Amino acid sequence: MTPPKIHPLGDTALVCEAPPPATLECQRRMWALADAARLWPHVVEVVPGMNNLTLVFDPLQADPEGLAQQLKSAWEQATGVDVGTAEIEIPVRYGGPDGPDLAPLAKLLDLSIDELVKRHTQADYIVFFLGFQPGFAYLGGLDPKLHAPRHPKPRLEVPAGSVGIGGEQTGIYPAVSPGGWQLLGRTDLKLFDPARNPPTLMQPGDHVRFTALEVLA
Repeated sequence: MTPPKIHPLGDTALVCEAPPPATLECQRRMWALADAARLWPHVVEVVPGMNNLTLVFDPLQADPEGLAQQLKSAWEQATGVDVGTAEIEIPVRYGGPDGPDLAPLAKLLDLSIDELVKRHTQADYIVFFLGFQPGFAYLGGLDPKLHAPRHPKPRLEVPAGSVGIGGEQTGIYPAVSPGGWQLLGRTDLKLFDPARNPPTLMQPGDHVRFTALEVLA
């Protein structure tokens, strides 16, 4: 695997970034690297992302160059780990008012609506990381045939629970927000609840499958 690039992010953080594409093998190494880095002296926070990891340190005590070398060495020694254990099923109403982009996207991808939904529900997705908004899981494993561009002009309001595709990713909007992903449908599951422990329904490494409650043209 190609070594990652390590560079500073301001005066208090380092970023370890692997080259694309994002793969499960790379993500597992990032999780292993995060587990190791959390134990190092003067490390304040470790945040795994998609193909990258951000390490925040105490600038008054840490040696950034030394930490960068530690990251490089730890990456070379890392073996992939699985951090999630849950298998989560997401029931979705595809198409209709809940999935306004389903029919246009099927036409764009030269698929029938049923074939698009079949491909979306057959995959075994892995939560790569959480970001964008609380509880938003970026899922790896989307069928390459379903890779699709984001809208050039984002919607100002995407309903909570909307299931969409953006580039090589599929995911679910936990809360109402602007968004440019292609909307296939919607789920009633609550993805983020601050009163729940943990508050997010999905965690990095979890397995996710979508199921079709109904499919509307």
